[in-house]
Amino acid sequence: MSNSQEERSEPFRIAIIGGGIGGLFCALSIHHHHHHSTMPGQDGDDVNGNGHSKSKRTIQIDVYEQAPQYREIGAGVGIGINAARLLHRLGLGPGLVQIAGQRQGTWFAFRRHEDSAEIVSVPDAEAEPGDVRQSPCARSDLLELFLAAIRERGAAALHTEKACAGVSVLNADGDGDERGGGGRVHLQFRDGTTATADLVAGCDGVHSVVRDQFVTGANNKSVESGMIAYRGIVPTAALAPGWPFAHWSNIWVGKHRHFLSYPITGNAQLNIVAFVTKRLGGGRLIGDREDEANKYKNIRESWSSLCDRDEVVADFAGFDEPVQRIIGLMDERPGRWRINDHEPLARWHFAGGRVVLVGDAAHAMLPHMGAGAGQSVEDGWILGRALSEHLGGSSNEKFQSLESTMQFYQDLRLPRAQKVQAASRVSGNLYELQTEEMSRLSYEDSLPVLAESLRERMKFVWSEDIDDSYSRMRDEEAVR
Repeated sequence: MSNSQEERSEPFRIAIIGGGIGGLFCALSIHHHHHHSTMPGQDGDDVNGNGHSKSKRTIQIDVYEQAPQYREIGAGVGIGINAARLLHRLGLGPGLVQIAGQRQGTWFAFRRHEDSAEIVSVPDAEAEPGDVRQSPCARSDLLELFLAAIRERGAAALHTEKACAGVSVLNADGDGDERGGGGRVHLQFRDGTTATADLVAGCDGVHSVVRDQFVTGANNKSVESGMIAYRGIVPTAALAPGWPFAHWSNIWVGKHRHFLSYPITGNAQLNIVAFVTKRLGGGRLIGDREDEANKYKNIRESWSSLCDRDEVVADFAGFDEPVQRIIGLMDERPGRWRINDHEPLARWHFAGGRVVLVGDAAHAMLPHMGAGAGQSVEDGWILGRALSEHLGGSSNEKFQSLESTMQFYQDLRLPRAQKVQAASRVSGNLYELQTEEMSRLSYEDSLPVLAESLRERMKFVWSEDIDDSYSRMRDEEAVR
């Protein structure tokens, strides 16, 4: 038997580094597309799971999580309708509907901070057939949904206490040549164990070890946003008596501060995120207070960081009574973390396509459009589709090698993800009334500018059907 025949008889091994929402969805997507698609590269691709696999090579997926158990730190996560469509196509729709909150027709109502008067209300995306709709939910609930599906489907082997310490490529020539079994990726873990894979997907988040192996210096730069955020979850039952609004999705806007809430867990709970800008561009401290400078300096970029609730009380003094009620229901030790922005990466795959970045590892973004998790879901979906074409023997030139397949993934996903990344940065400045235009305006004069800027802002995120975009790019390339 030739070397190439031996390789084809072995499973194609995929190592996913990071067992968060992005990593688990990536595993589910790869498994789904490999086992439930028609012959890739032809008209009528079955992305809904109704066909039969004709792939020429089996796969083995391993997910490596550094923590002792699979769990999500943090509170809520916004799953926009663009990402919800993909969860439904993966067969997870009923479970998603069960755990999600309902926005009752309003994405967010933006309100004056001191009296809750409405500035502008941004409508929610309309639900689609099959109960596909916006689905804000608790991170822990979403992770459990994915874990249950992986176990039920046998989609991947799940490993814990496997913190990746390094990645190296064996016998790689960098041109995507996979002959002779060369080019496999060697993984080292902090516990001293090792593993090998044909493809490594770095789903290990904003502090990605995989990314740091291949992207260094100015190309891998974290940028201080000057902003911190407090997080918490409060029960809606404690707020319902006397709640003055028809829905739970609200953002109270002040200069350099905004406070938001939205429903999760079937509207039984509110996810709370309260943002405060401590430093403006150039590092200028707001208020020029030395104690604030020292406090900000010591805040970590970590969701496990906590603080005293008194800090939230102090930062949101003067906000209206509903905000004060919410703060009073937050934990005595709410979450607090420093939010850093990140420079866009020009390249997402390395070592002849054997290493690829997914989610925050590729495009960490500020949270102000609630789109970060959705972009990770889109990444995982497209990676799964493209890889199934490569392993299934597609005649399309875009999927002939692993490197060209990963380039296709990057070509489709990078422009859209980076557009959302840039828009999220602008949105944060809008909500804090600190854009260049607003910096010259009073609070009163800033509000009409804010209202006009927000009306259509989310449509490009929600409206794109990523499968349509995939088919257009695949078919355009096939004709050339």
